[in-house]
Amino acid sequence: QVHLVESGGGLVQPGGSLRLSCAASGIMFSFNAMRWYRQAPGKPRELVALILRGGTTNYVDAVKGRFTISRDNAKNTVYLQMNSLKPEDTAVYYCNSADYPNYWGQGTQVTVSS
Repeated sequence: QVHLVESGGGLVQPGGSLRLSCAASGIMFSFNAMRWYRQAPGKPRELVALILRGGTTNYVDAVKGRFTISRDNAKNTVYLQMNSLKPEDTAVYYCNSADYPNYWGQGTQVTVSS
């Protein structure tokens, strides 16, 4: 059974940093493209970043240069390093496997506020 557990969220001031983690089980992690999504109140869930199994990454324009997605296949974990955070980054962040798009974790709340 696919299981995704996000962690690392919290309250941070504008300009601050957070590192999110997502531990995956029930999938052949190293063969999966992994993605980070976020959902702000009243808005649809949006794709933020993705990393292919070979390590190629891509980002939505709003986070380019500030966020970095990475993966540790030995730990079945994908990360999202978020720097220079802005209030508009406030959302619940979720990870997702491209091969199992219907499976979601509980998400982790990121709040950027002074």
